[in-house]
Amino acid sequence: MGALTVDYDPGQGWDDLVRLWGESNWPEGCKVEIIEGIVTVSPAPANRHNSIAARVHRALLGVIPEDWNPHQTLGVAIPSRLGLYIPDLVVVPDAVVDAEPGSFVPAAAAELVVEVTSKANAVHDRVTKAAGYAVAGVPLYLLIDRWAPAGPTTILYGDPKGGVYRVLQTAKFGEVIQLPEPFALALDTGVFPLD
Repeated sequence: MGALTVDYDPGQGWDDLVRLWGESNWPEGCKVEIIEGIVTVSPAPANRHNSIAARVHRALLGVIPEDWNPHQTLGVAIPSRLGLYIPDLVVVPDAVVDAEPGSFVPAAAAELVVEVTSKANAVHDRVTKAAGYAVAGVPLYLLIDRWAPAGPTTILYGDPKGGVYRVLQTAKFGEVIQLPEPFALALDTGVFPLD
């Protein structure tokens, strides 16, 4: 099953869009995001998808500062792009999460965002979300693209300038990708399950 979209009048504004996102009765277990002003409802990720996110989560716990945490269900808001994404993993300082009411934080507060592609919506992770995270100034974006045309690939983006990322490193599944400081993590993609 692919993602479903919800009709919305774009003239209503960001606050109304977020209210629709937060107050509607969405199907339990689904991932509900706002992508370019469209509320998108996707089924829960597959087991291998979740397994990859969990492995990255575990690896990050050993290298991040004690007052930062990785989150797997925390939304990040990018109002300028009419976006409210729920990344597969986002590392945010505890002080930011604790200070924000609700279930999302400003994307600009994220230190690292990780997306694992799903077959049905990989283009959002590759294009739309990459642009959104860059516009927000998220320092590092790790795209784990299980469905890349040339085979499963991990791409680390960084140095966002003018709403565009620079590719810092690319690794095929099975290779190591190096996250820079403040993470200083050699992430072995060989532990990621293949489809």
